[in-house]
Amino acid sequence: MNDEWVEVRVSAEMDSGELLGLLGDPEAAGAWQENGSVRLYWPRERWSPETLQRLQQALRQMGQEQAGAAITVAAVPAQDWNEQWARSVKPIRIGRRIVIRPSWARADLAPGDIELILDPKQAFGTGHHATTALLLEWLEELIRGGERVLDVGTGSGILAMAALRLGAKTATGIDNDRVAIECAREYAEVNRFGSELDLRVATLEAIAPGPSDLLLANLDRNTLLASARLFEPYLKRGARVLVSGILPDDRAEIAAAFAAAGGTVADSKERDGWLALEV
Repeated sequence: MNDEWVEVRVSAEMDSGELLGLLGDPEAAGAWQENGSVRLYWPRERWSPETLQRLQQALRQMGQEQAGAAITVAAVPAQDWNEQWARSVKPIRIGRRIVIRPSWARADLAPGDIELILDPKQAFGTGHHATTALLLEWLEELIRGGERVLDVGTGSGILAMAALRLGAKTATGIDNDRVAIECAREYAEVNRFGSELDLRVATLEAIAPGPSDLLLANLDRNTLLASARLFEPYLKRGARVLVSGILPDDRAEIAAAFAAAGGTVADSKERDGWLALEV
């Protein structure tokens, strides 16, 4: 074990697993959140000014406008980070019925609850962040049974898996990040999904438009603007698109991009400064 580590503390409320996934740094040894801050760790010899810049960029993508002012960096002696991290990750309930827990913790389930087991890894989407929670709550409202779901930028696969648990017939999750799909496939196995869940490394542009009833897109502003036109074939067939990862100030720009693709914003939801739209 290394004799010394770099501890980076970010004073902000966010999900540590999702920050790790967005950062995408294989050298990061772990992270956890407690008392309104997130702590991340690197072996000292793997820390650099470039690593700090990548972290600041990831925080900006998560809506932390004053990322630089919120970060403190210190050298600390080696200890068992995994044990401390595991103690900090607890089961959470989203909406009325969705319960998400790590594999090492048990959750109290009520009749009708659905449970998903996800250990935070380097794949975006553990349910803690508002952008994911917004869509999970919306799925609970909208899924009636038998839907065919396409999850664009699936990350951990949590939205696709939740849709199936709620009654969707099939779900396809696509992501251009191979590590994310590998993690999602591990989660799918742990949660005992079969052929009804298709997880693949792909982009929306590369796949042929299929008969999807509901599309999910928890993406950042720039990706949504660049890819809105790719949703046009699905919108023309009457599919519904749920979009998240939007700041309220970007609503008009995102709505205009989807209008150009033949879509109309029918509803919206907001949580913790983040916005989700139904197109």
